This record gives sequence, structure tokens and C-alpha cells, in this order.
Amino acid sequence: MSRRNSFRLPRHPASVGLARRRVRDHLADWGHGPDDPALADAVLVVSELATNVVRHGPLLEREFEVAVTALGDGSCLIEVSDEGRLEPRPQLVGEWEEHGRGLHLVEHIAAAWGVWSRGRHGKTVWALIVTPILGAHA
Repeated sequence: MSRRNSFRLPRHPASVGLARRRVRDHLADWGHGPDDPALADAVLVVSELATNVVRHGPLLEREFEVAVTALGDGSCLIEVSDEGRLEPRPQLVGEWEEHGRGLHLVEHIAAAWGVWSRGRHGKTVWALIVTPILGAHA
């Protein structure tokens, strides 16, 4: 069985922390424990994707949407939607630069990630977080 919840937040820096808390709370309510690596990874990924919207989203956009889906196998899908049409891409970042590593982090953590076009309504950036197999070595 899968469960999904979505919510809208104002395009403001404080919304990044709120997105993290709401995703953590929804996944915890659905059975992900505090030590579950998938929960920690999902919270980190939503933080990075929400930060991208707040920093790089359309200036006139007031809100963005976050959705979290817990899948039956313990994995989860994180989606962050905004009105922007520009597809985010990982950037080359210098060693001493403070910003620009978010999508590299998402790429490293997620089993898969990408962008769905919503036509004239913008885009959705999504990431699939899978539950690690016990005993598996990276």
C-alpha cells in the first residue's frame, strides 16, 4: 500500500525547514522510524529541492508544492513543484564555493531523480529514495 500527502508552502527561506519537518512527520506517521535511513535521506532530499525553489524559482511565484509518497516496499518518492520551466542541472562547483552542491547530493542519495514538465504550469523535480537492503555493502 502506498500513502501520499502534498502541501503548499510560501516561497520563503523558512519554508525549507517546514518542508523537512512535514515530510519527516508524514513518514514517521506512516511507520518510518527515527533510525530509518530512508527517512533521513528523504528529509535531506526535500531540503535540497525546496532550497532550489526558494533560491532559483520564479520571482513572482508565491508558493511551491511538496509531495511525499511512501511506497509499500518502504521506499518513498519526494516531489517538489514550482511554476518555473527551467530544468535544474548539477553544476560544476569549485572546492571553496558555499552553494551549488544540492543536486549532486540528490544524485548521490536518490536511486533515481528527474524532472517532469507540467507544461505552462512549470515543473516537478522528483527523487526516489529506496530502503537499503540489510547486509548490503555500498
